[in-house]
Amino acid sequence: MSTIPENFTAFRIHQIQDGDKKKITSGFEQISLDDLTAGEVVIKVAYSDINYKDALAATGKGRILRTYPLVGGIDLSGVVISSSDERFKARDKVLVCGAQLSEHYDGGYAEYARVKADSIVPLPTGMSLRDVMALGTAGYTAALAIQRMEDNGQIPERGPIIVTGATGGVGSFAINMLSNIGYEVIAFTGKTEQEGYLKELGATQLINRHDIDMGTKPLEAAQWGGAIDNVGGETLSWLTRTTNVWGNIASIGLAGGIKLDSTVMPFILRGVSLLGINSVEMPLSVRTQGWKRLATDLKPTKLGLIAPTTIPFAELPNAFTAYVEGTVTGRTVVEIDASL
Repeated sequence: MSTIPENFTAFRIHQIQDGDKKKITSGFEQISLDDLTAGEVVIKVAYSDINYKDALAATGKGRILRTYPLVGGIDLSGVVISSSDERFKARDKVLVCGAQLSEHYDGGYAEYARVKADSIVPLPTGMSLRDVMALGTAGYTAALAIQRMEDNGQIPERGPIIVTGATGGVGSFAINMLSNIGYEVIAFTGKTEQEGYLKELGATQLINRHDIDMGTKPLEAAQWGGAIDNVGGETLSWLTRTTNVWGNIASIGLAGGIKLDSTVMPFILRGVSLLGINSVEMPLSVRTQGWKRLATDLKPTKLGLIAPTTIPFAELPNAFTAYVEGTVTGRTVVEIDASL
């Protein structure tokens, strides 16, 4: 492998004092390996991706970083340059998703990364370094949600699964994966112009969120066997009231708000389970199992449709606004070194 240059390019996020307020600034810088947070493994980065969380961090629209400065990017794939951990050696192809990158540790928006060995997953058989970043945290989170629902007894015979935030990365993957393993899937979205896209992924029905009267009763008419929710707030409250007996709701996102206005009625009268999905602080065994399933029975059949866009590293700063504004459909891969 090539030696690490004295300086390399990274997209770094800072917090600065601006008068009596703190301000987030971000952009490309030349840094050295010594500037990176500690870790046992040095990786030459091939690809990263863009998640809603990345956009919030880079623009300062959300408090994501817990320390400053940090290299952005919660996901990366690449090739090991050096390792002091015996589990990895030079030339190994690997990935890291979540694992507190761009929160507590420097992330994947750099030509080189230094990460903790316990956060690394070997590249799954049959997948490329680009494939795993097309999936990224979004694909892994969708797989984790399905896995947890299944562990809690979810089966297709219990009825359709409704997926909110359906055109986003997690929503898109969830629809395709659920459809592939035998579930009827209902897409819940305000982007009705994306009906063709959602049905090609596997949704059998589209519900326009703007047309829904969510009601106020502790229990409304049961309509679905379970749900994967990327929205939170009023939408999640409504899902607790409308999910059928023994259904599972996987709670992933908060784009619609952080508050949950519900009662115990869905849980004690219908046995509904609300499952919190945290893709960041997962044991390595859970991460590895999730990626094994993403390479086998949960492997998306519409990966090219969900992640059609690859942008060069240099264009990264211009891509965040659309994510913050919610106008993006599907996934964007960031190419840092495609030669690996």
